[in-house]
Order: sequence, then C-alpha cells, then structure tokens
Amino acid sequence: MEHKLALLWPEIAMFATTCLVLVLGLSRTRLLRQSCALVCGVGLLVAGVLAVTTTPAVATALPNLPLYAKLMVAAVGLVLTLLMAGSADRELEAEVSRGAKFDPIRSVRAEFWAFYMFSLTGLMLCCSADDLIWLFLALELTSLPTYVMVAISTRRNRSMEAAVKYFFLGALGAAIFLYGFALIYGGTGSTSFLAIRDAIALQASPAGGGEVNPLVMLGLVLALVGVSFKIAAVPMHFYTPDVYEGSSASMAGFLAFVPKAAGMLSILALCSMVGWRFSPAGSGTTTLGAAAGLGGEQLPDVLRVLLIVLAVLTMTIGNVLAIMQHSIKRILAYSSIAHSGYMLVGVIAGPGPAGSDFTRNGVSAVLFYLFCYGIMTIGAFSVVACLEKKSHDPSGEETVEADDVDDLKGLVQTRPVLGWTMVISSMGLLGLPPLLGFFGKLPLFTAAIGAGEIPLVLILGLNSAIAAYYYLRLAYVCFVSDPERVPNAPAVVEGPFTPRKMAGVVSMVCVVALAIGGSRLTDWATLAGTYQPAVLGQGAQQATPAVESLMPVAQTRP
Repeated sequence: MEHKLALLWPEIAMFATTCLVLVLGLSRTRLLRQSCALVCGVGLLVAGVLAVTTTPAVATALPNLPLYAKLMVAAVGLVLTLLMAGSADRELEAEVSRGAKFDPIRSVRAEFWAFYMFSLTGLMLCCSADDLIWLFLALELTSLPTYVMVAISTRRNRSMEAAVKYFFLGALGAAIFLYGFALIYGGTGSTSFLAIRDAIALQASPAGGGEVNPLVMLGLVLALVGVSFKIAAVPMHFYTPDVYEGSSASMAGFLAFVPKAAGMLSILALCSMVGWRFSPAGSGTTTLGAAAGLGGEQLPDVLRVLLIVLAVLTMTIGNVLAIMQHSIKRILAYSSIAHSGYMLVGVIAGPGPAGSDFTRNGVSAVLFYLFCYGIMTIGAFSVVACLEKKSHDPSGEETVEADDVDDLKGLVQTRPVLGWTMVISSMGLLGLPPLLGFFGKLPLFTAAIGAGEIPLVLILGLNSAIAAYYYLRLAYVCFVSDPERVPNAPAVVEGPFTPRKMAGVVSMVCVVALAIGGSRLTDWATLAGTYQPAVLGQGAQQATPAVESLMPVAQTRP
C-alpha cells in the first residue's frame, strides 16, 4: 500500500481541489464562484510540482512514464483551465449581473469544475497504472465526467443529443476493453502488468511451448479495439464530429486532448505487456522476440497488423473527411482523428533497441507528439471559443459560436491576437517548420523508418500532404480582408469573457516558446519511453502470482 500511495500524491492534491471547487461553485458570493477556475489552476500547479518531487518508477515495462505523463497532464491542464473559464453558468451569471438573485439549484458551475478535475485526475491515474483493474478504473474516471460535461456545456438540445451519442458509444467501448481485460487475466492468471509480461514471455519461450496463449492474444485485440474508442480511431470514430459540434468550443478542446491522451497511454501500456521484439545478435539471454522465433523490432503479428490497419484507416479517413467540412469544429474533429493515426505509427515502430535516442524511439515520439498536439489543438479551439455571432431563428435572436470557416475571414486584420493564434496553431498541426508540430511529427517518421515500416511512412507522408489542404485553408481565410458576405448574414462579434480571450494569448505563447525550448522536453520524453523487455535466461525472473514478484526493483531517479 505504501508503494501505491507514493504514486498518488498528485492525484490526492487534485482530489482535494475537486472537493474545494464543489463548495466554492455553490457560494452565494459571486467572487468565490468565479474563483473556481483559479483554484483548479493552483491545484494543477501543485499536482505538477508533486509529480516532479514524489513520483517513483512504476512496476511496468515503461517504468519512467508517470513522471513525464503527469507533468504533461498538469501543463496542458493549466492551458485548458484558461480555455474552460467562463463556460459554465453563462446565462445565469448574466442574469445575476442584471440584478437577479442567485439560485444554486440552477447553477452547474460546481459540478462542471468538479467533473473537470475528476477527469484530469483519471488521466493522471492512467499515467501510473500498473494493473488492469487500476487501468480500467482510471479510464472510466476519465471518461464518465465528460459525458455530463458535454451535456451541460451549453443549454442547447444539440449538446444533450451529443452527450447521449457519446455516452452509449463510450459504454460500448468500455464493455469491449473490459472483456479483453478479463481474457488477459484468464490467460495469464494475473492483473499485474509485470506478471502479465513475464507470463507472456514464459509462454512464448521453448520451455513454455513457444506460443502465446490464444486467449491472451484475443484479450489484447479486444482491449486495443475497446481503447480505440477513446482515441477515436476508425471505425470507432463516428461519434467524434457530432460530439465536437454539439459541445461548446471549450469543451470540444477538452475532449480533443484528455480522452485521447488516456487512450494513447493505455495503448502503450497494453503493447508494453507483450513487448516489441528485439534481441541483440549473439546475446546470451532470451527476449520475447527471440523466444517466439521472430526477429526484428515489432509487436506480435496479430497486434501489429491490427494497429497498422487502424493507423492507415484513421489517418486517411480523418484527413479526407476533414476536407469536406465547412464547420471549424468538425474540421478539427476529423483532424483529431487523423492525429490518432499518426500516433499509432509511433506505437507500431516501438521503442527501438536499448539506448535508442529520441529520433529512434517510437514510444518517446508518441509521448512528445501527444504533448505538442494538446497545445496546438487547444490554441485552435480557443479562437472558436472567443468568437460569437448573432443567429436569427424563428424563436428569436440567439448568440452562438462562430463555427463557420467564413467567420474567420479577415481575423488577422480585425483581431490580430486571435487571427495569429489560429494561423500558428493550424500550421503547427500541419507540421510546418519551425513550429512545434514539425518537431513533434519528425520523430514519428524517423522512428518508423528505423523500424523498417517504410510503407507506413509513405502513407503518413501522403496523409500529411492531404491535411495541408484544410490546415492551409484555416490559415488562409484569416488573412482575407474585406470578405464578401451574403446579404443579411450575421456579423461576427467577440465573446464577452476575458478568460477565454486569455486562452488564445497563452496558447500562442506556448506554441512559440515550446518551438524554441522543445529540446528539453525531448530528453524527458526519451527517458519516459525507455522500455524494459521481459528477459528469460540466467537470473531472469519467472512469472509468478506471488505479490513479492510484482514489486519493482529499487531504481535511482535520474
């Protein structure tokens, strides 16, 4: 229990913050209610500091992953907090400012920010999971609050419709990967990542019959398919554009990062239990790859083919369908689908041989790209959150988000901060040098080339070229001055919430600053992607259900 608690200090800080905002959000004092975003930001900052000072190595094949991943969650969470500020109780607070009495029953601010912190806490728990049960609970803690947050992000019926779609497909995904977890337990006799890894290595060795239990492989396939719902991989992507469009722009930015990060971290954990097969020539020890008689640096054929199919379909369908959209949120939704395919390329490439640098380590490339993607996509969504327009409908005039691509025309001239934020974020998502996206995408190419996945590299390059169309389109319309508008079309006006405007500034600064100082982050990502394969041979630890065998050997923190 002491070992488990040592991993949880950041999560404990975030849980304490959650309890605090539950009280503050229902306060009759307006200043206290509005402090929820500030309190959440402080809680995330404290969690980040605790992650640096207290996070030990975990008992998994990726022992250094929690430190980098928790820092990533805290950093991106701080930017997300600025984006989410002002999105809850907008109409109610406007009525209070006009003299109406505050009604706690109508308020959703406390619940919204509590669910926000619960979801980020679940994401942090995914970072340090070393057990299938822990991973399942962490994934559900990440996902369940988002269903409610989507429903209350706006007061339109479309938000509730999006929440229902999201809930049912999310429940289907959870059922699939939970069934996969049950099969993995049935084939290995343990829920611990280390024990499962050692059991699979033993089964694949000559002493164990030279073949992994088919029940285990089926469980891994189902688990990967179920988790693919979280990253919106094709064909589990159908809900994504509708949910993004039905949610507020700030909530869509949250969905673009948090569930996707949880899914990618879970996929890395599941793949590391089987292992990427590589063994030095003439080595006296036997790794899983050598035991199975399969050379090279790759996952087992079943999982490798599954991930290749998912990656190719996800990249291609996401980019092609994004070209056909005119809604900014739907474009960014299909863009997020395509980026999931890009990251799967790094998962397929694997960590490379021991001691591989950043450009050769696909796991490190995925972790770094996940961070880059989070910052860039939040920058794009912050612009949509800052712009509103008057919509004329039979029931009267209504203020809605400016979600049409044409609404961005002339934005660089009329609102330079928002215009340049959209331009830089779009070009970063495209991977244009010298922006951050280029340094995030390049290691995916080099790691895949080093792993011999040349056809996959060509498909990745082709899809990056396809994506240039809609990213350049988003950037180009921001420069178009004096746009020709349809007569009587609603004019674009700025949204009233200063915290939302701050999100655009912060996102742009982060993109530029990280492009300059990204080299330090790559060092951390390389450490986080260090992989420890199961070894059979002299002095090797065999798979055993004993609790003592699941504890990691003491490691010196770098």
